[in-house]
Amino acid sequence: MRLFARVLAEFIGTFAVVLIGVGAICADAALRITGAPGLGLLGIAIAQGLAYAAMISATGPVSGGHLNPAISIGFWVTRRLGTLDLILYGAAQLLGGVAAARLLIWMMPETLWRAVSLGTPQLGYDFTRTPAMGMEAMLTFLLVFVFFLTTARTGLEFPKMGGLATGLTATACILFGGPFTGASMNPARALGPAWLSHHWANHGVYWIGPLLGGVVAAWIADRILLPQAD
Repeated sequence: MRLFARVLAEFIGTFAVVLIGVGAICADAALRITGAPGLGLLGIAIAQGLAYAAMISATGPVSGGHLNPAISIGFWVTRRLGTLDLILYGAAQLLGGVAAARLLIWMMPETLWRAVSLGTPQLGYDFTRTPAMGMEAMLTFLLVFVFFLTTARTGLEFPKMGGLATGLTATACILFGGPFTGASMNPARALGPAWLSHHWANHGVYWIGPLLGGVVAAWIADRILLPQAD
């Protein structure tokens, strides 16, 4: 598969995931402003989980459907992704997140997206940075662990269930971790909204935690579990 096609797939897939995930947060705020029942945590989690499931399934046969630097770095440390691919995938994913945030700002009233800082993940009440990094690492570990074991076995075509399994995992992780850290699990998900809304508080949490969790999950899956399953 041509490199350009793979990079473009990562850009579009990440764009869609961030657009739907952040858009659901803005939609929840819009409903509450009008007095209607909001989507709530469950609705936001389902929206982002479905976006992950659909876009991983769509882009998987082209690029592997990473859509997340934490997944790509896990594939890199296990030597399933080259250094050039890692750099280009990461750039495409981050640009996709920024483009999605920019489009949302263009489409939505400023008073609406500013009320939720454009969906920028934030720490919950009385939650500090170190526990937050630990939670983001743990949630991302689960996400990457499921993605890796359902998509990375050698000699197989991209499994159709990989997207669904990862989407369900994302939904569950958001339901659990959303009130505490926002359950970003993805630096591209955090960067775009933070950049466009100029909300950088505790931003390092959403890089260190996910990247660490992704590396550990990929290493365990690749070195311990997959050789026995292949």
